Amino acid sequence: MKKVFILISLIVSGILIISCAGDNNKTFTTADINIIPMPNQIDMGQGSFSLSKGNIIAVSDASLNQLAQNMAQKLKELTALEFKSGSNQNDVGIQLVLDETLNSEEGYDLQVSQQGISIKAKSTAGIQHAAQTLYQLLHPIKDGNQIKWVVPSVTISDAPRFEYRGLMLDVSRHFFDKAFVLKTLDAMAMHKLNTLHLHLIDDQGWRIEIKKYPKLTEVGAWRNNREDRHWNDRKEATTDNEKKYGGYYTQEDLKEIVAHARSLNIEVIPEIEMPAHVMSAIASYPELSCKGNAIVVPSGGVWPITDIYCAGKENTFEFLEDVLDEVVAIFPSKYIHIGGDEATKTNWESCPHCKKRMRDENLHDVEELQSYFVKRMERYINAKGKKLIGWDEILEGGLAPDATVMSWRGTKGGVEAAKQGHDVIMTPTGHCYFDYYQGPQELEPLAIGGYLPLSKVYTFNPVVEGMSEEEAAHVLGGQANLWTEYIPTPSHAEYMLFPRLAALSEAVWTQPSRKDWASFSNRLPNMFTRYESAGLNYAKSSQLVRMGSTIDLDSKALQITLETEFPNSNIRYALNNGDIENEGKPYNGPLNITESAKIKAAVFQDGKPVYKVTEKDVVFHKAVGKTVNYIIPNHEKYGGSGETTLTDVIRGSANFGDGKWQAWLDQDMEVVIDLGEVTELKSISVGCLENQGPDIYFPIKVEAQLSSDGKHYDRVGTISRPFERNAEINRRDFNIDFTPTQGRYIKVKAFNMKQNPRPGRGVWLFVDEIQVN
Repeated sequence: MKKVFILISLIVSGILIISCAGDNNKTFTTADINIIPMPNQIDMGQGSFSLSKGNIIAVSDASLNQLAQNMAQKLKELTALEFKSGSNQNDVGIQLVLDETLNSEEGYDLQVSQQGISIKAKSTAGIQHAAQTLYQLLHPIKDGNQIKWVVPSVTISDAPRFEYRGLMLDVSRHFFDKAFVLKTLDAMAMHKLNTLHLHLIDDQGWRIEIKKYPKLTEVGAWRNNREDRHWNDRKEATTDNEKKYGGYYTQEDLKEIVAHARSLNIEVIPEIEMPAHVMSAIASYPELSCKGNAIVVPSGGVWPITDIYCAGKENTFEFLEDVLDEVVAIFPSKYIHIGGDEATKTNWESCPHCKKRMRDENLHDVEELQSYFVKRMERYINAKGKKLIGWDEILEGGLAPDATVMSWRGTKGGVEAAKQGHDVIMTPTGHCYFDYYQGPQELEPLAIGGYLPLSKVYTFNPVVEGMSEEEAAHVLGGQANLWTEYIPTPSHAEYMLFPRLAALSEAVWTQPSRKDWASFSNRLPNMFTRYESAGLNYAKSSQLVRMGSTIDLDSKALQITLETEFPNSNIRYALNNGDIENEGKPYNGPLNITESAKIKAAVFQDGKPVYKVTEKDVVFHKAVGKTVNYIIPNHEKYGGSGETTLTDVIRGSANFGDGKWQAWLDQDMEVVIDLGEVTELKSISVGCLENQGPDIYFPIKVEAQLSSDGKHYDRVGTISRPFERNAEINRRDFNIDFTPTQGRYIKVKAFNMKQNPRPGRGVWLFVDEIQVN
């Protein structure tokens, strides 16, 4: 049954080649090569090699035996052909050879002729990468009633651009079991990534068993279950016996993860946070903090992060050294990551222990105290034969002598560290934060915010323009980060990772001169087939049609553009009640809309939508383009498109930062629309947004008044709506219907809730269109 599924997948993705020619007579072109990441040199040959001709995988060294067995198993899964290791030269189909003369530690040479397949590499890692390339070269050919598997004759010489090609998986905010981590490692190997950075500790959960400190997992690995609420709107946790959420890895679990990673030539780097993001540790052992008071593991977002390790107490360092002793016994990695980010040090400023430490060490401020903390821990980590990595905040107050900087707040920290002669791993939010949305928010599962489409990931370059050659040499590579505050399930995590991880893999493997978005777009369907075969839930957001809008308010004509991330997509559209599958028209240029309409659009293949149909309602109303007088001005940060924002037909999306919304902070919205003449009216609608995480709330009341002279107003309707907790992002039109009434001036007021359920925070009110009919 599995063979049938794979064959169907290959047919659907368009890579099945129908041929009645001899096994090795089919000649392929570069258009048939769909490898991701793109190899750095490919030369096409004549004909192809039929896998049925040789069922032996021969090795040059006994150290390759396990790899040969793994390759035989994988080829059997893909082709149903039996392979085995051996030395009978008459039956050799694939030769694996370790060759010390090759330059790159992870590079490989792969040569396919009509006689067989040769793979040479300096290390087992290179052989592993070559195997992933070989799997993507497989082509099925139909010969009568049989399927034969061939590999195009090709010579590939390949090596990674960067030595560090990583993925960070946050298992603290939401816990993912061992099986998911093992599956993720397999997926990383598919993409030729070589480093898994495990974020094992944060405020919301301690995920690693430390035998000397059992409370870390007895207490710190569990929190009160608030999964029904928005991450940033979870009420204060208590110490009662509520249902708990959490979990942790035993040391045996982690050793199994490390062993599986090693078999794939992937290094696992543990992150043991310090001095902040450690409320789970302090909840377990309160004496580690400055105040020493009991706290609980928070169930959701915490800001600012003030409950941090005390830098003045010796027992803090004794604890961390004990923890690291057990960590280094599990992880053979070159690096230990210590976090070091987002520490709010107000408790240090008033703590007598910290003050004494600063006096004793001649430290001028708490920034230097953090630097002392990091440098001291680095000495201990170095003594264990490891190197320290930290987020770019470890630059503050002075960088530890041998530390590697992971630059996340853009690339500035990485550039500064490289100038100081430190190694750098680039992972800026704008290209590498996979917890950001990858498509239109209203069509995507909940995410933390931001927008990082597949095409932008592809443009990532860890070497920053303007870097000197010496500085660039300190850039070890790049890393994708999957923070999981808003990602509760393995399926959701996979959706956020794939296929963006494919784009990142090419960004950190392939030389810039070999990268091309159009080429990547053509190769991506083959990777989709691999995802399906591996049971990975991948996003198709890049195939969603994005609708752009501009309006000429003088002629009241709206121009709608349709596009996807991929060039030359086959987009079809339909208006109003038209059936897009049967009546859809090819999109050849902007649509000119002059009256209310529903627009539907999708990418088509073989007469069917490839993915979801994007829909947009355009409503022309009596106030389109009319003058708006702002009684209470909107906040300068959210001005929409200016004074016509509320009457320009163009609606804001679920993304409050899309430039279409106007907003008021802790104030009501009050505007007057002048229609220019007395008109009969019967309804007024106010479009609003709610996203309680960033403190955006629906109004608690909306009121409309009419006037003929602009002086005397009569109320025509009011809607009241009490506050409701809501974990989702919602858009809503507040509709006020009334008996037909004459009026020229329309006063609309939306009442801000003003009192945030979370004390000390403001309340935003977001409005886009006011429709008048």
